[in-house]
Amino acid sequence: MIQTSGLTRHFTVKKQTVKAVRGLDLQVEEGELVALLGPNGAGKSTTLRMLTTLIPPTSGTAAVAGYDVVVQQREVRRVIGYIGQGNGAAHSQRGRDELVSQGRAYGMSVRESRARAAELIASLDLAAVADRPVSSLSGGQKRRLDIAMGLIHAPRLLFLDEPSTGLDPQNRANLQEHILKLRAEHGTTIVLTTHYLDEADAMAERVIVIDHGTVIADDTPARLKAEHAGDLITLGFASASDAARAAARLDALAGAAVTAAGATVEVRVAGGSRLVPGIIRDLDAAGIAVESTAVNRPTLDDVFLNLTGRSLREGAVGNSGTDTVTAEEVAA
Repeated sequence: MIQTSGLTRHFTVKKQTVKAVRGLDLQVEEGELVALLGPNGAGKSTTLRMLTTLIPPTSGTAAVAGYDVVVQQREVRRVIGYIGQGNGAAHSQRGRDELVSQGRAYGMSVRESRARAAELIASLDLAAVADRPVSSLSGGQKRRLDIAMGLIHAPRLLFLDEPSTGLDPQNRANLQEHILKLRAEHGTTIVLTTHYLDEADAMAERVIVIDHGTVIADDTPARLKAEHAGDLITLGFASASDAARAAARLDALAGAAVTAAGATVEVRVAGGSRLVPGIIRDLDAAGIAVESTAVNRPTLDDVFLNLTGRSLREGAVGNSGTDTVTAEEVAA
């Protein structure tokens, strides 16, 4: 469904070249649900804008559903839905009318457009506000309307750029349910960017981590966490001396990263839950009593922190998480 080779996008900012995306090679199969993760400025949104024909690549190639994103833009746009980070509805129009107009723009009949609009209005909890001007809606309501506009024609390929931004937990859950239902019923291919790590973990069967415009990891969430993070075992002891002795003994544990602080030892290792009973028995045999134990499963943020030394959450609080859009990008 998506194939890119050496996909690159540069911008000129104050007479300096900014390399937003650097030689990106991607392959997404039909029917996959893929999450693109990375910190602000990693190139996620710029990649989506190229794949949706909103901006052209500086170099490299990209095909969406078999269509070239540069020379076959009309064909690409017919088969995709795109929910960006900004509000797409006209502020002076009513939400329901915007949905019907969007459906008509995709070639749906008036009856089909109205029926589909009614379905989405109910699903996304917009019934009470659908016939009000868009300008009177709250931020969360506008966001749900944008999502409905992107789904109106049940696209073969759906791009979601931070779709849950501004939604409360209930509406986030409703959105996730609708997206998964769309995929199950229509085999829709879905590519999303998100800073909600639980969302990516729960929905995506494949996670692609991007940093500085390049792919640095690509696998299932489970395998990424096992390979790049591992479980965190926390052991409590009666004294700092016991903790130091335990840490020295655990340093021999294959593949483990061991740190001691006061009367606590932390062990980062794959398969931690399976190893804990043996660790406790070994330490007890050495005369080191473990007073408390906890095992925490790794998160996707742990994966990114291990890969880059930075957190996926950096800069995610208090803004939409978007890449910077320059005047040159808008002009393009």
